[in-house]
Amino acid sequence: MGAARGRHVQLYIEARIRTELDLLWHRTQDPAQHRRWDLRFTHIDHLASAGSEPQRFRYAVRLLPGLLISGTGIAAGEKRRPDGTRTSALRFASPHPLSPIARGRGYWRYLPTGDGIRFLTGYDYEPRWGRPGRIADRLVLRPLMGWATAWSFDRLRLWCERGITPERSLRHALADVAARALAIGVAAAVAPVAAVPVAIAALLLPPSHVTPAARRCLRRPTEHTAATPPALLHSVRWS
Repeated sequence: MGAARGRHVQLYIEARIRTELDLLWHRTQDPAQHRRWDLRFTHIDHLASAGSEPQRFRYAVRLLPGLLISGTGIAAGEKRRPDGTRTSALRFASPHPLSPIARGRGYWRYLPTGDGIRFLTGYDYEPRWGRPGRIADRLVLRPLMGWATAWSFDRLRLWCERGITPERSLRHALADVAARALAIGVAAAVAPVAAVPVAIAALLLPPSHVTPAARRCLRRPTEHTAATPPALLHSVRWS
């Protein structure tokens, strides 16, 4: 996967999740479960596919009220591998002229360890809109996508490890943001000189253990093989 045309580096996110492999596989491979925890998608639905073909799917993202950006993709998974790991790979594309992403590809790896699963992803995509789109991607979209993926992975971890549903963890996150904003607002109103240190503390203070946090995920692979696209990705082709 690597850098697309030498312009950027693939996104990499890894979470350590203490759960059963079958449960994690179900909550990431079933569209109804996947869209509950993944902040990047509003809708994910399987489309009709022949038994021997990769699974086709449709996805959509609500960027603004009334603005739904949709696309399609194909995916394949290896649920039984000799080394006990599992892998899935996909390609996706959106023809919508307002979609900042034209097409992309990626993979998920499920690596059992002594105390859980290393759940990791590597993916890359081609921005739309030429040079302006590439600049906007580098400065805004790509960092945002990396953060949203990591935040979603930790949201999934809380669901699998602690039984905190994605809906509940979102409420925790919104309450956390509101509390930090309130602290900054009160400091600015009561003692303006204290607003800056309070704002810095609000940004740096770790969230509670029941609130998803992107900072809990690894953003760089600990070994080269983790970031190497699996061979399965080469078999996932548009027909």
